[in-house]
Amino acid sequence: MTDTNDQTALVLLSGGQDSSLCLAYALTRYPRVETVSFDYGQTHRVELECRHAIRDAFKGFSRQWDKRLGEDHLLSLPAIPEIGGTALTDNSDITMMENGLPSTFVPGRNLLFLTYAAALAYRRGLKVLVGGMCETDYSGYPDCRRDTLDKLETAINLGMESKLSIETPLMYLDKAQSWSMTHDIGGDALVDIICEHSHSCYRGNRDKRHAWGYGCNDCPACDLRARGYEVWTST
Repeated sequence: MTDTNDQTALVLLSGGQDSSLCLAYALTRYPRVETVSFDYGQTHRVELECRHAIRDAFKGFSRQWDKRLGEDHLLSLPAIPEIGGTALTDNSDITMMENGLPSTFVPGRNLLFLTYAAALAYRRGLKVLVGGMCETDYSGYPDCRRDTLDKLETAINLGMESKLSIETPLMYLDKAQSWSMTHDIGGDALVDIICEHSHSCYRGNRDKRHAWGYGCNDCPACDLRARGYEVWTST
């Protein structure tokens, strides 16, 4: 990957596998990279703690990355749990709902994340928003689709008279391809960092370490991560 010297990036860093890979991706391309995370009352809020370990590990991974990685921001979105009705904020069972979406779907979450991130990027002078949204290997979330984000990008730029772009490097990759991309960027060392420090488990479980990382090994997020890792390592 080549540097994009005239651009700067704000990475939406949850602390999960995909957003951590997006941070690695951005650090290979942009000379200035900042991160933003969101506290929306998620039950798996351990991911917010993991983001610090990810950032520290990335700084130690490469002198160039250490130089490029700038400030971290944490924004609070308390209205999301007040709306309720999602397994990620109220400890309810993870099931399929009548509308065909999983109960882990948080209505408007990514739309809010990107709108807040855009406002922050505007103030910070950052030009590219980088997010781990993916429509190839995902849980059916409509706000992960590229056409949704294209329209949001248009609305953001119209509303703020700006030229921000929303970049989604994982949009058309499955999880096995994401593991492969991780290895392509940083070899076994980067894969080890992602396995050890990132967090995907919806239940916030970090009691047991598997080959692919920590998690309950039972929720949809763990299943997706584990299956992708198995496919990648077997090819």
